[in-house]
Amino acid sequence: MRRYSLTVSLHILAVAVLSALCLWLALEGLWFCTLTCALAGLAVAFRLYRLQMTQIRMLRHMVQSLQHDDTMLAFRPPYRNRALEEMAGELSRAMQSFRNRVWEQHEMEAWQKLISVLTHEIMNSLAPIISLSETLSGRKMEEKDHAVIRQGMRTINRRSKDLLEFVENYRRLTRLPAPVRQPVSVSELLTGLRELYPEDYIHIEIPATDKILCIDRTQIEQVIINLIKNASQACGNAEAPRIEVSVQTSFAWQCLISVRDNGCGIMPEVQDKIFVPFFSTRPSGSGIGLSLCKQIMNRHGGKIAVQSVPGQGSCFTLYFGR
Repeated sequence: MRRYSLTVSLHILAVAVLSALCLWLALEGLWFCTLTCALAGLAVAFRLYRLQMTQIRMLRHMVQSLQHDDTMLAFRPPYRNRALEEMAGELSRAMQSFRNRVWEQHEMEAWQKLISVLTHEIMNSLAPIISLSETLSGRKMEEKDHAVIRQGMRTINRRSKDLLEFVENYRRLTRLPAPVRQPVSVSELLTGLRELYPEDYIHIEIPATDKILCIDRTQIEQVIINLIKNASQACGNAEAPRIEVSVQTSFAWQCLISVRDNGCGIMPEVQDKIFVPFFSTRPSGSGIGLSLCKQIMNRHGGKIAVQSVPGQGSCFTLYFGR
């Protein structure tokens, strides 16, 4: 920032000196020198204007990114200039610091929610097992009680299997492999997904202007497949179900892929919980699909967000940075 301030000050000083020199040369009648000095002053003023406009554009990009909750922005000056490069570096470091504080806060909140869900689910499974086992162990073994004992053992067996399945789902979340990122065409990605879903109510739009993303194609395909699966279930009772997968317009450094449906929507009070592991709004849901999607997007340096209106549908958006 010091270099930028010094550069601006020198430009202002140069404009002032050249303006005074032009006035003196004009009074002396040296018109050719006056014209040369005026052109030099205009060049310095234009350079100062260019510096200021570049600074304003970088600050505007920063504000727009924060408004859209996008902290992945890295600043780069449009042309080589040491002062602008210094300012761009400071802005990038500020965004990095802000991002690290947002992630730490979100990570802490996610752990608190995860611990709450884990405690709830484990207690739900262990409490009846403990209660039933204590009841059975305290009974005297008589022939007429054999049917009751068998029923109790079957219940213990079933709840134990449920708990084992719960733990296996947790292991799936914690053993997600690191993404192997390669350049992938967005059009090619969506074309491959279109072949998987020939249903009339699923519309996968291929963008007119292609973009290249550095991603693990298999993992991102799985994210979109999970979102389409959830959307299909949400549209199960709709008269005319419709699912749309498209690339949204965004800033030059972003790519946004959205999955929109006209299903039942998500209640406002649970929208902030749907990405928590093992939380599900469906009785038969495992609660790991969306949390897995979020984890994959985080590992790609992106994010996933949702907008939903109960009774009208939901829109999940994947944000990819450069």
